[in-house]
Amino acid sequence: MMKKILTLVTSISLAYTLSATAQTSSSSCSFPGSTSSNTVFNFDTGQLHLPWVEIFSNGAVIATYEVCMQTKTGPFDISFDVTNYQNAVASRILKRVRDRGSLTCGGRTDLPGFGFLCPNGRNCGFDTDLCKAVAAAVLNSPTAAITFVSVATPDREKVLVNDEVDILSRNTTWTSLREAKWGNFTWIMFYDGQGFMVGKDSGITSLQQVCAESICVAPATTTEMNLVDICRKLNLQPIIVKVPETDEAFTRYESGACKVITTDKSGLATRRVSLSNPNAHTVLDVTISKEPLTPVVPKGDELWTDIVRTVMWGLINAEELGITQANIDTMMTSADPQVKRLLGVEGDFGQTALSLEPGAIAQTIRAVGNYGELYDRYLGPNGVEIPRGPNKLWTDGGQIYAPPLR
Repeated sequence: MMKKILTLVTSISLAYTLSATAQTSSSSCSFPGSTSSNTVFNFDTGQLHLPWVEIFSNGAVIATYEVCMQTKTGPFDISFDVTNYQNAVASRILKRVRDRGSLTCGGRTDLPGFGFLCPNGRNCGFDTDLCKAVAAAVLNSPTAAITFVSVATPDREKVLVNDEVDILSRNTTWTSLREAKWGNFTWIMFYDGQGFMVGKDSGITSLQQVCAESICVAPATTTEMNLVDICRKLNLQPIIVKVPETDEAFTRYESGACKVITTDKSGLATRRVSLSNPNAHTVLDVTISKEPLTPVVPKGDELWTDIVRTVMWGLINAEELGITQANIDTMMTSADPQVKRLLGVEGDFGQTALSLEPGAIAQTIRAVGNYGELYDRYLGPNGVEIPRGPNKLWTDGGQIYAPPLR
């Protein structure tokens, strides 16, 4: 039994004193028309629904409740008795994904390897499959549904700030400003760097020459900022040709509207092979930035951020442990304690605290394979053939590394 005095101030400036006595009840809240993130008071029934009530003690959240209340007196001096309360799902995004039965993934359809349309018309790619992995974990099914939303480069911040997607997985560079303004960046899944492509007959071989030429670049991106910074450092002023979308940028470059095109080196490699004469172009041996590419989620939902990170870690650890899409059922009987824990056979890696099923990571591997399989399928020998380089596992001399799931 607990007694609380609550004060509710409505949008029409009517203050209500709520004298609440909470009693545990097995019945569930039922408020037609309410959503997981809205507080709803129904004048017709006299019911009040508080979906998110966090109980603090010593500066920390110790419980989260979904509370239902019922009026006892008149409409302008309302006392409520708490008719029931129940544990609420502590993640608004997790709840809405489960309520709708699908995950909304923001991505792209125009970048070979990372996000594109397969011949059957389905959304494919390294970034797209990261969304599929998250959906498989939180919906506990390797065939879990995702709703794909194509997001243009200038709209990435908007869809995150406005909470329009559950996850943005779209070759997005993690920067301090974006972390502060856009959303929560999860885990680096591809280490990249900005480079330049030129015609082999252009005579351009150095950064100094690049900064004296016309350069096609996407505006309002880290790519443009990096270019301006490096050329300014050299006291040079390039002719910047701003082109908003990737397809148009490469079309204009190939038509001669600019002598140089710049973006992440992975993007240059994937796009070069689609030019009419790939052998007429070369990617310079120049890298001017760090471009850690990372899925991003909306701010204000720390549990959801932890869930997505944990799925990313699961894919990486699965490759380390040799667990693949093909052998996972066999690996379920492994005697290796790390394998058993990762697959949810025994032990714990925080599944309960994350509101996931014990076998959540096993479902992601069934859906998309491990990190190495993802890479090979889209970016490696079976895809656009970008050498793994820094994207090898740390055990192989690369930078792909994840905390242990334990």
